[in-house]
Amino acid sequence: MTNRNRNALPVYVQITELIIRDISAGRLLDGERLPPEREMAAGMNTSVGTLRKALGELTNKGLLERIQGSGNYIRAGSVRDSVYGLFRLELPEGGGLPRADILSVATVSKPQDLPEFGYADRGARIRRLRYLNDTIIAVEEIWLDESAGEVSEAALSDSLYHYYQKQLGFWITRAEDRVSIAKVPQWAPDIFTKPVGSTVGFVERFSWADQNMPIEYSRTWFDTDQALYVQRLK
Repeated sequence: MTNRNRNALPVYVQITELIIRDISAGRLLDGERLPPEREMAAGMNTSVGTLRKALGELTNKGLLERIQGSGNYIRAGSVRDSVYGLFRLELPEGGGLPRADILSVATVSKPQDLPEFGYADRGARIRRLRYLNDTIIAVEEIWLDESAGEVSEAALSDSLYHYYQKQLGFWITRAEDRVSIAKVPQWAPDIFTKPVGSTVGFVERFSWADQNMPIEYSRTWFDTDQALYVQRLK
């Protein structure tokens, strides 16, 4: 568990989010005892101090009970305040830490094939290669309406929603997904697991902040051999 680049989320946040996703996926069950901290830290290639910071975050979220002299126990309550709370792609076995490599960032006029969203004629177009842990799962194209603020490629992190909150001052409060199939776009890099033009899973997402119009539109082409779209109803 390491920072892949200078703008990656802090390691303790990565650990926190990975455990949250494992709780959501049912890989960690209510009442389950986590391994000893030194063993767990070694398995994640991190320090005990960093791990304890992550465990403290989980405790504050009500997802972990730390019993002196006994260990750390999962308390699978309501998962909230998660950086990846709206990220629906998971490994076939469940969970997985989302990561991303930026392919390109540009502020351009919205093309005619985009559905209506936002208030401006231009937007920031972000193209990325997505991973779960170290497995390549998808390519995605995110459009942020120009009215939401200027996007700086140098400051982007693995989580765009985290970037929106910290750098642009707004939070995505809800999203609508439309799941279907589509062909891998021409701009997909050769490293992607499916060739250009092949049919894969496809997710269109409209995202809202505090306005009536969605402020963001994204489309994700994902390899169904590597990842599944999962929506849990509670």
